[in-house]
Amino acid sequence: MPLISRKSKLKLQLAFSTLALLVLAGCMSDRLQTPPFYQDLARVDGQVDAATAAQMISQYRINNGLSAVSPDPQLSAIAKTQAQAMAAAGTVKASLAPNQQLATRMASIGEPKTAAAENVSAGYRTFAEAFSGWRESPNHNDVLLTKDATRLGIATAYSPNAKHKVFWSLVMAAPRPGQ
Repeated sequence: MPLISRKSKLKLQLAFSTLALLVLAGCMSDRLQTPPFYQDLARVDGQVDAATAAQMISQYRINNGLSAVSPDPQLSAIAKTQAQAMAAAGTVKASLAPNQQLATRMASIGEPKTAAAENVSAGYRTFAEAFSGWRESPNHNDVLLTKDATRLGIATAYSPNAKHKVFWSLVMAAPRPGQ
């Protein structure tokens, strides 16, 4: 039986080690993905994950004795129009325009009398940053803790030439009439 040379043995060990590392890397690739709340949204295709946002906001609300909220596509659509308007103007002040008022946008989805509140902000690159900033701001925190809210809509828009780059809108609303 021939003996394996030391050089061949080292090559074999290197090959097995490389194979083991490739297998390990393949298993870990799912674990190395950035969680949705830490994804950098300062890019054209950046979108906040509404389900993750609802989950985090709901847990915060529950910890404060309030009900959970669920994502609502219509509320997210009006949040998106707000975020896009601010990004196009490069300032959160665009949210003050008459056509961007929350009541106007709620009426546009057939809910003119539904109680709703909104956070607008800019500069946060991730949902985790935005959520933390909103909790630290008394007025923004009041929106997170809107007593009768059961639904939310959330959106971002990116403006590469604006100072703050990422513009946010979070709409919290009571149940739809008749629900």
